[in-house]
Amino acid sequence: MGQIIAVTNQKGGVGKTTTSVNLAASLTETGRRVLLIDLDAQGNATMGSGIDKHGAEKTGYDLLLGLADIREVIVQAPESGYDLLPGNSDLTAAEVELLGKGDRERRLRAALTYVQNDYDLIIIDCPPSLSMLTVNALAAAHSVLIPIQCEYYALEGLSALLDTIEQVRVSINPELEIEGLLRTMYDARNNLSNDVSAQLQEHFGDKLYRTIIPRNVRLAEAPSHGLPVLCYDKSSRGARAYLALAGEYLRRNAVAPVEPAEPAEPVEPVEPAESVVHGSL
Repeated sequence: MGQIIAVTNQKGGVGKTTTSVNLAASLTETGRRVLLIDLDAQGNATMGSGIDKHGAEKTGYDLLLGLADIREVIVQAPESGYDLLPGNSDLTAAEVELLGKGDRERRLRAALTYVQNDYDLIIIDCPPSLSMLTVNALAAAHSVLIPIQCEYYALEGLSALLDTIEQVRVSINPELEIEGLLRTMYDARNNLSNDVSAQLQEHFGDKLYRTIIPRNVRLAEAPSHGLPVLCYDKSSRGARAYLALAGEYLRRNAVAPVEPAEPAEPVEPVEPAESVVHGSL
């Protein structure tokens, strides 16, 4: 049964989508079968995988609102090598429409039971907010990968994210764990980067990935070509860093490539007792 990883951080611009796309491509390079899910209304993971978000016939909107079966929504990203469940601005409407649904927090989890045995790993690119879409991802996931830029404001919002993860674990998904924290856009010449990195090491210990993603021009250029950096420039520092991350993840979790199995029996959505996200929800 495939492992499901939610890549999330409520702060934008920390390399969340870059990590989702390039980790998916790097794990595919190791022979694993990977599904990347774009749950961000910006659709950047979709575009960065070489799929036109405006031309997608069906997206996460159709899946979450029960308008399409998950296998009707998934497409192949031929250049990248993995499968993709695309997303675009329609997900903003899904966020609103889900509020009137009794099973709103578990819709993605229920849908993934149909295809979980088709993949070794499923990676969910979450929106940069603690929204109902993010809660759907956390309810479905086995673990959470948190990309974090080594700067002051990145640390400031981390506690709110950890609190939300704990709420989801208690009320919806007791299997949810923090996979790890990943330092992104790292510049060793910057004293603040080094100071924040040291703080992360002190507070999170083994949960902090040893792999560090550097600032890299090729890594920044790749999305404009609709490619993961591994396909754009395999020799670049960015590509090598994400291959190292994939290797470290596999060593931590011992995910061996397996032959396709029979699909698991789907799990019916369960009526939630209470939403774990307050305010707008």
